[in-house]
Amino acid sequence: MIKKLIRKILGTKSKAARDPNTPVVLGPDAHGIDPRLLSNNAVRVTSTLQEAGYEAFVVGGAVRDLLLGVKPKDFDIATNATPEQVKRLFRRAFIIGKRFQIVHVMFGQDLLEVTTFRGTTSANAPKDEHGRVLRDNTFGSQAEDAERRDFTINAMYYNPANQQVLDYHGGIEDIRAKTLRIIGVPEARYREDPVRMLRVVRFAAKLKFAIEPETGAPIKVMAPLINNVPAARVFDEMLKLLMSGHALACLQQLRKEGLHHGLLPLLDVVLEQPLGVKFVTLALDSTDSRIHAGKTVSPGFLFASLLWHQVLEKWTAYRASGEQTIPALHLAADDVLDSQTEKLALQRKIGTDMRDIWSMQPRFERRTGKAPHKLLEHLRFRAGYDFLLLRCASGEIDAEIGDWWTAFYEGDEVTREELIASASTPREGGGGSGGAGTGGAAKRKRGPRRGGRNRSGRGEGGNADAPAPVHDGGAE
Repeated sequence: MIKKLIRKILGTKSKAARDPNTPVVLGPDAHGIDPRLLSNNAVRVTSTLQEAGYEAFVVGGAVRDLLLGVKPKDFDIATNATPEQVKRLFRRAFIIGKRFQIVHVMFGQDLLEVTTFRGTTSANAPKDEHGRVLRDNTFGSQAEDAERRDFTINAMYYNPANQQVLDYHGGIEDIRAKTLRIIGVPEARYREDPVRMLRVVRFAAKLKFAIEPETGAPIKVMAPLINNVPAARVFDEMLKLLMSGHALACLQQLRKEGLHHGLLPLLDVVLEQPLGVKFVTLALDSTDSRIHAGKTVSPGFLFASLLWHQVLEKWTAYRASGEQTIPALHLAADDVLDSQTEKLALQRKIGTDMRDIWSMQPRFERRTGKAPHKLLEHLRFRAGYDFLLLRCASGEIDAEIGDWWTAFYEGDEVTREELIASASTPREGGGGSGGAGTGGAAKRKRGPRRGGRNRSGRGEGGNADAPAPVHDGGAE
């Protein structure tokens, strides 16, 4: 009798006996959510909807994080109000989306996403030849909405007004067991939306949860379905994965599940090369550290790091075929960016940042005359400099060049002139050493620079942190 009472309080009814239309209701003592972790604007949105006569709950990853004692980065709201009804209640609200209509409610810079409860997938919903749902704006009940969500840990609803959590699919059990479980038949859910396979990887790595065997079993077989997803959606999911604060763990999980093919071509080859794996590990570790410290991270720097060894390989090949250092580097960058733009829909700005970071690397070899001062004035100098330090730390190039540039970057005018005077003539070297000996190579034309830069070299990408082999300069 006592055990039954405890199970009732904790919501640990067996999955076989659970009615998916009737949630387990957990009060404050059972779930332990600290109301202080909630966003004031999230409470404002739910209360506004409730005062207008609608149901409204904080939902999804925000509830999961609250249950884990973590302050959520984003708060999503679910309601039985239609998008049009939601929009009428808020001064700055915008309906967006074609595949699923949602409402963005803005409070200053704070954006909250409000969705209407989704109905179960209609048999008549448009699908592609592989079964992926293309468009479905069927509205339904909260129970149907819970069934439509991907994982049990993301299918709980929190009402700030009475501090109750509604759990339809045993999410609270799986959170306590650190288990990631998909709702429904895994094969069918992955076919509806193959991006769910990437989300499995991201959540498992980020939360350090084990993937439930039935949830993980079909992934390797169904991984090719991701090729049918629009490149922009894949890019968005990859960016979330890499900016999760657990980027290295996510990439390792991607490889383990066989999902990396086609997303970052040749990544497997890079991570099997000693210099490649060390370079990528350093880059991702620095990214994770900055995210955990609440600092900004540049997607351009991140992708430039991940794809550098592909550029390096092609750069070396072009030079071996007779191309000069700088033109060879531009050709290598073109090849890699063209391939990745097709696969990942890299945004133009990100591609430009990547190209700037790569093209600066040979210029770091030129440490005489006015060349160092000119490079210091580059708008993306700090990103390129941090990238250089990663190359030094990984053993790709001599650490001496990184030490020289650190002294030059930090030094005053007298120190800088002394460093230039003592610098030896750059040695001839291969593409793998950064393309040394480029003094006579053709230069890429640049447009006029925007804005100024102070003598410390700090500009758009710089900050006051002490130089270190992390991409402080990659911050945007």
